[in-house]
This record gives sequence, structure tokens and C-alpha cells, in this order.
Amino acid sequence: MSQKFGDLAPSEYPGERLGLPEEGPRSVGRVGRRLLAICIDWAIASLPAYLLIGGPQAMWWHSLIFMIMQMIFVPTIGGSIGHRLVGLQVVPLAGGWVGVWRPIVRAVLVTLVFPALVWDSDQRGFHDKIAGTVLIRA
Repeated sequence: MSQKFGDLAPSEYPGERLGLPEEGPRSVGRVGRRLLAICIDWAIASLPAYLLIGGPQAMWWHSLIFMIMQMIFVPTIGGSIGHRLVGLQVVPLAGGWVGVWRPIVRAVLVTLVFPALVWDSDQRGFHDKIAGTVLIRA
């Protein structure tokens, strides 16, 4: 009998279908670390936006600074400042360097917030699925 789309057996743990370990280095980054990382990045982006720019336009600058930080730090240091501080790293599923286009796609989508709230059973956000990346423990 052929398997239909969506008929995959449930995973024993997040990342199993991706060939990642259940725990330790290279396992999928869990929710607590992810939330802490995004709070750190959001706070860092707020400093120049609200302290230097201020006013009603600070909100737009805040989002832009956050997005630019993601685009710069993911390909250069393997993750945002928040990711690296909490021991996470963004890697492509195909292996190798994350490249330039993946961080751009991830940054735009995660800045929109909603894609980051939609996860699969491997705890990959929609932004990671589209970019072909996974957030792992370093």
C-alpha cells in the first residue's frame, strides 16, 4: 500500500526524521532556548531604535535593525547574538555553509513573527522550513 502525504509515523523526539540526536550537541534547539534567544535579539535591536531614534518611527527601525542583525550574524557566526549566547546555531539541512539567501529568507519571515509561531513535529518554525534550515544546539 502506498503512503499518502501526511501519513508519516510520529517521531519519537524532535529532529528524529532529520537524522539529529535526541539530546546534546546537534539536537534540535528547544523552545526555552529559542524564546530566550529571540528576547535577547529583540532587546539588542531595541537599544539603537529607541535610544537613538525614538518617537513613533522607532518601532519600524526596531524591526529593521532586528532583521539586519539576523541577516548579518546567521551567515557569519552561525546564528544571531541571542542564538549564540544560549548555545544555538542555525544550520542548513543539506549541510555546509548556510549561505546568504537562507538568512535573508529566515530574517524576513521571523520578523513577521507569525511564521515563527507555526511549528512542525521537529520543532522547526515555518521560517526554517522555507529556508531549509534547522536551529540546533551548538
